[in-house]
Amino acid sequence: MSLPPPAAETLNSDGAGGGDGPAGISPRSFITADLPGIGGVIKARPEDFLVDEIPAYSPGGTGEHLYLFVEKRNLSTLEAVRVLADHFGVESEAIGFAGMKDRVAITRQLFSVHIPKKKPEDFPSLDHERLKIEWADLHTNKLRTGHLTGNRFSIRIRGVSFARVREASAILNRLTERGVPNRFGPQRFGRAGNNHLIGRALFRNDFEGAIEEMLAPQARTTEAHEQAKEFYRKGDFGSALGCLPRSSHPERHVLRSLAKGERPSRAVKTLDRSALKFFLSAFQSAVFNLVLEERLRAGSFDRLLEGDVAMKHENRACFDVDAAVAGDAATAERLRSFEISPSGPMWSAGMRRAGGEPGQIELRCLEKLGVSEADLSAFDSRAGRMIEGARRPLRVPVAYPEIDAGADEHGEYVRVAFDLPRGAFATVVLEEIMKTGLREQGDLEEESE
Repeated sequence: MSLPPPAAETLNSDGAGGGDGPAGISPRSFITADLPGIGGVIKARPEDFLVDEIPAYSPGGTGEHLYLFVEKRNLSTLEAVRVLADHFGVESEAIGFAGMKDRVAITRQLFSVHIPKKKPEDFPSLDHERLKIEWADLHTNKLRTGHLTGNRFSIRIRGVSFARVREASAILNRLTERGVPNRFGPQRFGRAGNNHLIGRALFRNDFEGAIEEMLAPQARTTEAHEQAKEFYRKGDFGSALGCLPRSSHPERHVLRSLAKGERPSRAVKTLDRSALKFFLSAFQSAVFNLVLEERLRAGSFDRLLEGDVAMKHENRACFDVDAAVAGDAATAERLRSFEISPSGPMWSAGMRRAGGEPGQIELRCLEKLGVSEADLSAFDSRAGRMIEGARRPLRVPVAYPEIDAGADEHGEYVRVAFDLPRGAFATVVLEEIMKTGLREQGDLEEESE
């Protein structure tokens, strides 16, 4: 039976597809809009948010890269990278990981450390209150982004009666049947919700604009950032630097460079390459979210249109969809069984383009967020393909769903557990279940990818 298109439900003015806030951040359309959300809060404590990475492969036992399966608690992935780099005496670029994981959580994931001509026993044991190494082994290659199958989540939603588990179960059943909109979660866009605006400035070769967004965002700034903003705009970069906490690594790096007399372009370009790529990726993500929003409103996020680029979930291989394929009954069955899904753009100059109506939607969303195809080509020429273009499925399957409820010394809760493939955000599932603005709830600065 064909399900109706999802109705729109507004969370706040920051949603994709309209409003006064930046587009592409928070959802406006749910596929479960006819089912009431249960509300509540997440991440009341780290034990309420558990993430287990599902590795794509096991280390082979030999090689120059030390693989570490790490449990971290209340520690971001990039903070864990710095802990490991300090312990093993290497630069952060020598550390590899498959995906970012949430900070306010208990997460288990793989890291790799490049230790040529050394052995694991050459290093002392790591003693850290928030990071523990579960096991170590050697492998021949660095662990890179995307080198995972997916993640297993177990999340307790607090501040709700456990009697609401029935409503949550109905929502989870709908998501299991139709798939989860593969939206990038609010953590991709940072606490101030402007990572994509920094990325847009970089794509447009506007380094002063990138610094302005980085140091003086228009929304959700802390008192320290407000003080730093004033000093920055007066040209007192040293005083601005002194206002910011040590956790503001990119901002502090840029201010330090400006204080030394570096030009804005040089100050930005000397940022860690992974930070630059993250800002650029955040812009790609905002455009993708905007495309997904249009497809949700049209009811076509889970069906193929002529001109679409379809993606196979098993291996992420893509193929073009013509009128014959779009109308074939076998295509409908492949969609129903989650063998394939329509895809959306992670824009760059070399990205595989959709045609027809889907291609027009994708180009329109890119331009709506202030970047043209000419901007992308010029950036590609300047930066030497620093950021890759790709296709991303518009929906992903929910595997092994579980739901229950209970109470402990901290009160009642509803617990949901499920597997998601790599690159998908658990917060998107939670937004459908809770229907409350998760971006307002605090520490969502990372993604489980």
